[in-house]
Amino acid sequence: MQSTANYLWHTDDLLGQGATASVYKARNKKSGELVAVKVFNTTSYLRPREVQVREFEVLRKLNHQNIIKLFAVEETGGSRQKVLVMEYCSSGSLLSVLESPENAFGLPEDEFLVVLRCVVAGMNHLRENGIVHRDIKPGNIMRLVGEEGQSIYKLTDFGAARELDDDEKFVSVYGTEEYLHPDMYERAVLRKPQQKAFGVTVDLWSIGVTLYHAATGSLPFIPFGGPRRNKEIMYRITTEKPAGAIAGAQRRENGPLEWSYTLPITCQLSLGLQSQLVPILANILEVEQAKCWGFDQFFAETSDILQRVVIHVFSLSQAVLHHVYIHAHNTIAIFQEAVHKQTSVAPRHQEYLFEGHLCVLEPSISAQHIAHTTASSPLTLFSTAIPKGLAFRDPALDVPKFVPKVDLQADYNTAKGVLGAGYQALRLARVLLDGQELMLRGLHWVMEVLQATCRRTLEVVRTSLLYLSSSLGTERSSSVAGMPEIQELKVAAELRSRLRTLAEVLSRCSQNIMETQESLSSLSQELVKSRDQGARAWGSGGDPAMNKNPPPCTAPDTSQEEKTIWGPAPIWEFEEHLGNLSSIQQIQCCLDKMNFIYKQFKKSRMRPGLGYNEEQIHKLDKMNFSHLAKRLLQVFQEECVQKYQASLVTHGKRMRVVHETRNHLRLVGCSVAACNTEAQGVQESLSKILEELSHQLLQDRAKGAQASPPPIAPYPSPTPKDLLLHMQELCEGMKLLASDLLDNNRIIERTVKDLGDPLGSTGVW
Repeated sequence: MQSTANYLWHTDDLLGQGATASVYKARNKKSGELVAVKVFNTTSYLRPREVQVREFEVLRKLNHQNIIKLFAVEETGGSRQKVLVMEYCSSGSLLSVLESPENAFGLPEDEFLVVLRCVVAGMNHLRENGIVHRDIKPGNIMRLVGEEGQSIYKLTDFGAARELDDDEKFVSVYGTEEYLHPDMYERAVLRKPQQKAFGVTVDLWSIGVTLYHAATGSLPFIPFGGPRRNKEIMYRITTEKPAGAIAGAQRRENGPLEWSYTLPITCQLSLGLQSQLVPILANILEVEQAKCWGFDQFFAETSDILQRVVIHVFSLSQAVLHHVYIHAHNTIAIFQEAVHKQTSVAPRHQEYLFEGHLCVLEPSISAQHIAHTTASSPLTLFSTAIPKGLAFRDPALDVPKFVPKVDLQADYNTAKGVLGAGYQALRLARVLLDGQELMLRGLHWVMEVLQATCRRTLEVVRTSLLYLSSSLGTERSSSVAGMPEIQELKVAAELRSRLRTLAEVLSRCSQNIMETQESLSSLSQELVKSRDQGARAWGSGGDPAMNKNPPPCTAPDTSQEEKTIWGPAPIWEFEEHLGNLSSIQQIQCCLDKMNFIYKQFKKSRMRPGLGYNEEQIHKLDKMNFSHLAKRLLQVFQEECVQKYQASLVTHGKRMRVVHETRNHLRLVGCSVAACNTEAQGVQESLSKILEELSHQLLQDRAKGAQASPPPIAPYPSPTPKDLLLHMQELCEGMKLLASDLLDNNRIIERTVKDLGDPLGSTGVW
């Protein structure tokens, strides 16, 4: 045990160890509060005194939630050495988080954003106080879990820190070589004499390497054999890196250097976030200080990312979920352009559904009006793009193999790599399942919209037919005996023919709509079968990811007939099949067993060797571990990937049916609209004839006043006045018909507008 006046600790409770000090977990003697104490070794006292006290002075100057807190500077009882009493972070460092097999390919997007926010805020506080850290790395970023379970990251280890303004330089060398600026690396690691002075931007290089490590799970610059075994190539990679490149690697001994300008496909960050992050990495991982960004620009660009909101957009045709990062004050037009960059769907062709309802997005309004989305409840974008599905790297390609002999350290490293690939397979399996769910749900909603369109159009057609039939009856009653033959042809025969033609066209439209409804019903039944098959294949037995509450996606009310077609359960509620383990569960079960063996290997690697019996058990564990990994990857390929690819093919076929149905409905709508227009023309013609008859009646009255009354005929013929009354009745009927058809025409125009333009050059809905 060691102690100061107020704190005590045991030297076995080691939290970390560096070149000049060790950090232990300690307790307050009175309250029992856990703290961390930094105890300096003999080497540290060989440094100049101003260097020794620099860390005390820096920490006393700083006060920020993302900087480790200094509670006290006390002396140990015997040697009277100075120790730093600091805030204790029970969750370890960012490095320990990244070394966990779950994060072998980088942090999840939400956690990465927390790291970015905390590092940027902490570094901003350092620059406001004129401090350069000079040893930024994941091991010097501690993690604390807040009261609400959120991660809080804090910068620590200010042993190399010093006060330095933006325009000042320093010549002393500090840091960890993998995260060291190339100019400092040349002198500190390669021991090459050079007289370069360094500025505050050396911290930016270290931040760039750290952020890349957090995003991908690996370092950006990797020579063959590793950074510490091939130092000359390591220096070459960092100094010869082309502009815009963010990573470089040498795949084989004496092989060429390969450059990367994007984050690897195994990264868990969305393409939307990557597009914002990659330019920042490219500009702070710049060797020449004249080309490297300064802190002002770095803070501006990172703050721009952190101030954005994410809108989740699922491209139904492409079957891909996108994360679109925009500012809340941006307009819908800017959002649509961002969607265009990720999906290649032009803004004028973008149509959206949200929770089963059509969304009309006006380009000029604020994006704040877009509903709150999540990965499980995104905006659904539909277009005629070809389904491509999620692009991913097969985890089997990243699985290392055990060496035949017993090598505790090598076996541990191999087990860690295999376990990391297993966790990647589990994540991908869940993503593939979510993609299938979103495909089925989106198709269900689109069909409900089309069915509603069918009902609306059919109602318009039937109303039009009813009025046409009524008008034909009125027209027949207006044919008065004794009318001249030429007048009968103009008023009756021609009118009857035109109205009858319209009625026939509308009847065919009605039949087409009913056939379309039958086609949609058939597709709905297919979706029900797919849902049931998905339930059997994926299951929902005991997997926590599958037993989540259904997302708040409420489709529009449908008729009882449609509810029967679709079934009583929503698309996202999979049936539970007892006795049939899902692929997710099988993968998770394999991982649990592999994780147990991995922990045994982790303990064994710290031992100098194993006894005979322990060694035999170790060999059996290696065999079991390999068998479990093989089984896991087999389940992933056969039960997840192959079924997902099959679902993509089926989804593509269904989308083609949906496109054809949508286009057919639009053509029917155009036909109905044309019939309505024709009916209006008939009404106009009738009005013209009526005007001529009125004029003739006035002339006849004028002549009758001057002539003698005609003899009474045995069968009186209709007078012009009677004829005029009949024509007025017919005209009034046609006016009512034209008015109703005009209203119907507006409904059809809105429907056609909703359906889009299937005949355009792009073929988008």
